[in-house]
Amino acid sequence: MKTFELSTPAYDLIDITRQVEQAVAESGVQEGLCCVYCPHTTAAITINENADPDVVHDLLLALGDTFPDRAAFRHMEGNSHAHLKSSVMGCSETIPVSSGRLALGTWQGVYFCEFDGPRHRRFFVQVVGS
Repeated sequence: MKTFELSTPAYDLIDITRQVEQAVAESGVQEGLCCVYCPHTTAAITINENADPDVVHDLLLALGDTFPDRAAFRHMEGNSHAHLKSSVMGCSETIPVSSGRLALGTWQGVYFCEFDGPRHRRFFVQVVGS
């Protein structure tokens, strides 16, 4: 398993596709699965379009509208909205590996989702051959 670290802004989706591709290449696995996992409760991992930056903008806008901070939340840290976004987006993605490469679609990229930054974060990549 490979561990990556990153410093995140307050609220963003960070394209980590290159780091995940690097882990797959270094693994030597030609056919198998790649799991990308986030061990944080106010962050997430997702796959989405990486060609048009407006997609990231629109996703963040919609998540903010859907899960705003609310005075009625009881969590003492005041970041319940970030926990909700993390739960909806999910803490991991599994991607097939074919011919030694991620089997992503033409426009797909892998993103680390920060909902409660800025923070020092990490994510794990595990590549398993078949």
